Amino acid sequence: MSDEPQPKKPRPGWASHEPQAADTPDDARDDTRTDAAGLPRSNESDGEADGHGEPGPASAKTGASATAGASAKKAAREEGRAALKARRTGWRRLVPTWRMVLGAFLVTALLVVGGFLLGYTLVQIPAANAAATQQANVYLYADGTVIARDGEVNRENVTLSQISEDAQHAVLAAEDRDFYTESAVDPLAMVRGAWNTLTGKGKQSGSTITQQYVKNYYLRQEQTVTRKVKEFFIAIKLDRNQSKDEILEGYLNTSFFGRGAYGIQAAAHAYYDMDASELDAGRAAYLAALVNAPSQYDVVAHPGNRAFVEKRWNYVLDGMVDEGWLDPAERARLTFPVPKRTTLSTTMSGQRGYIVNIVKQHLTDNKIVDEASLDAGGYRITTTLQKSKQDAFVESVDDNLMDRLDKKNRKVDTYVRAGGASIEPKTGKVVAMYNGIDYVKQYTPNATRRDFQVGSSFKPFVFTAAVENGSRTQDGRRITPGTHYDGTSERPVQGWPGPRYAPENEDHEDYGDITVSEATDKSVNAVYAQMAVDVGPDKVRKTAVDLGLSPDTPDLDGAGPSIALGVANASVLDMTQAYATLANHGKHTPYTLVEKVTQNGRDIALPERHTRRAVSREAADTTTSVLKGVVEKGTATAAQTSGRPAAGKTGTAEEDTAAWFAGYTPDLATVVAVMGQDPVTAGHKSLYGAMGLPRVNGGGAPAEIWGQYTRDALEGEPVSSFSLRLQPGADESQPPAPDSSGGPSSSGDVSAPATDAPDDEDTDSGTPDDDGGSTGDDGSESEGENSTGGTTTGSPTGDTGGTGTGTGGGDTTGGGTTDDGGSNRDELPGPGGLSGALDGRRWD
Repeated sequence: MSDEPQPKKPRPGWASHEPQAADTPDDARDDTRTDAAGLPRSNESDGEADGHGEPGPASAKTGASATAGASAKKAAREEGRAALKARRTGWRRLVPTWRMVLGAFLVTALLVVGGFLLGYTLVQIPAANAAATQQANVYLYADGTVIARDGEVNRENVTLSQISEDAQHAVLAAEDRDFYTESAVDPLAMVRGAWNTLTGKGKQSGSTITQQYVKNYYLRQEQTVTRKVKEFFIAIKLDRNQSKDEILEGYLNTSFFGRGAYGIQAAAHAYYDMDASELDAGRAAYLAALVNAPSQYDVVAHPGNRAFVEKRWNYVLDGMVDEGWLDPAERARLTFPVPKRTTLSTTMSGQRGYIVNIVKQHLTDNKIVDEASLDAGGYRITTTLQKSKQDAFVESVDDNLMDRLDKKNRKVDTYVRAGGASIEPKTGKVVAMYNGIDYVKQYTPNATRRDFQVGSSFKPFVFTAAVENGSRTQDGRRITPGTHYDGTSERPVQGWPGPRYAPENEDHEDYGDITVSEATDKSVNAVYAQMAVDVGPDKVRKTAVDLGLSPDTPDLDGAGPSIALGVANASVLDMTQAYATLANHGKHTPYTLVEKVTQNGRDIALPERHTRRAVSREAADTTTSVLKGVVEKGTATAAQTSGRPAAGKTGTAEEDTAAWFAGYTPDLATVVAVMGQDPVTAGHKSLYGAMGLPRVNGGGAPAEIWGQYTRDALEGEPVSSFSLRLQPGADESQPPAPDSSGGPSSSGDVSAPATDAPDDEDTDSGTPDDDGGSTGDDGSESEGENSTGGTTTGSPTGDTGGTGTGTGGGDTTGGGTTDDGGSNRDELPGPGGLSGALDGRRWD
């Protein structure tokens, strides 16, 4: 054997430490091996340390084994990774490991939870958007029929109790059947809705009713991620703060249904002309179907879509049956309720705009609702106007005036305007008004304007004041219907301390000696100017105000004797109120235009209206007895077409700029005025030649309009007769004084008895009546009527309260200058006029 060291035989698991080729597989280069038991084996020596402290063969072997163990573990891990890497080649490298999945899930969960908490904290419930809070003010006739909606947004909020259960259930069946049991948001539905939208099954939001309400009320309609995120968090918070009923109510009031209608109340009127409380299952299901696509589902506007709409309608009804909200038998009987093609217009055209503005003014003037609150909207205002009477008024004006105009060939016809008002005397309710042909064409309301003279329609107030104050003529005779006056045209009034005043009669006609009744029938200016002085212009003014004219009426103060000729510029509505007081036997009830006001279902208190005694019953009723003659044989025979007992007075302003008829039956007081106004400059214009007539006077078109309107307005109602209680001696004729046109007044107090008072003086001769006035010894005078329906006779009816004098209104001095010879233009109807054919006709 050679002395050279011999190489040892490699042990199992030994590997060469020589470098391997670069292309040798990883596992070939791995110097770690395992034994049969799978444990790594060390190649270190098993020797121990020698006795000199140096590791002998055995200790070296132990240390080497520990080191080798650690190395072996490391090598094993590297080998495992290498083996795994060798197995995850190609597409396998794209599949995440379970560790990656678990890690991603945990990170995502943390982000979602953190994001939710952050969003819930940061997103607050905002104030409602401006569009969602805007409402219209709804104006209604007395019977609940809509007149107009005033506001930029056609919405009327109602409480849930004001929406029929069928309507509530129909919307739930269409939009969210699990509304009362589900949470505020439904993520699965949101995903499903998005998927259906993407796959072409129609645009679906997947939102709950709560989310839709949040979008309508708090947010805007844009489709953005930001809006959807806000909607999500606000819906969750809202669901914690409000009940399901409150959310449903809000949703029904903010949803858009098409035809410009926001909210189910406006929609019910837009499609079916009814309140939401009246909706049945069929109509409710159609409105519920509209929410999905309001424009396309209107079968009137898009008849080609009807089949699809009916399918949606059936889906809603079937859902109501499935949820137990609708009886299957009733469902089977339902047919598709086609909405109305045209519904009541809610714009401001026609009479609507006038009515809305006048009622708004009435609300603010009487401090019922302030202007700012009205502008905010949400009020439901039931007026006293009656639709049948309102329609009758418009028709009568058209028939007797507007249809007779030829604006193309007669320039004067372009000046013609008309105004009218009608009041129930006993209640003070305004039941109809006429203000112009169309609010969008002529925006000035002719029933309430105060810029035209009332003319001779003012004269009854002079006579009422004379009876009320026990006034006497300049020679001491008590003023009654039978008192004689000098009716000479341009006769200077006597007893007037101011400038000379000598008014002319119509066409300068001299009537000579004439009674008050005759002077009223023929509207003699000379007589009434003198009577105004006899009574005192200040007392005349006070009586007019007590009866119903506004104390702020232009030219009512300081008019002097001309007050009798109607130089005051009272409104048609004010004049109607004053005549209504005469019709109500001298008892005045302030007129009202409003029956009821609510806001979001809450009643608004209305001010109390107190009836007061304006003038004694004798003063009012005696005036009525005189005014009956005007209709029967005077300047207003055209009013006989009403077919009822009537009293009234015509009037014409100076230079024929306005013509009036003010009249009443026991049940209705109505005033009509025809006015002349330049449509460009708005200046007053004479009406000479209008309608092809020489002139327009109160006995023409105004009286004809009054007659037709009164007949139609009271159609079907019993014919009422006047029951009058006259002043003592009212039916007696007082002979004229020896010189009726004599000198100045013998007394500064024209109401004081003269020393030569006639035998019929009633001082202390009557017995007090229950109104505080007095009657003659034989009681109330009866008026004979020679036709049916006339004034009843007999003892007076019981009338309580009040005193014999008016209350309210203040005295003013009657001095003031007037132009000499001023007059109004009141005339008797002649054969050539519109009312000529009615001469001699009676109301029966």
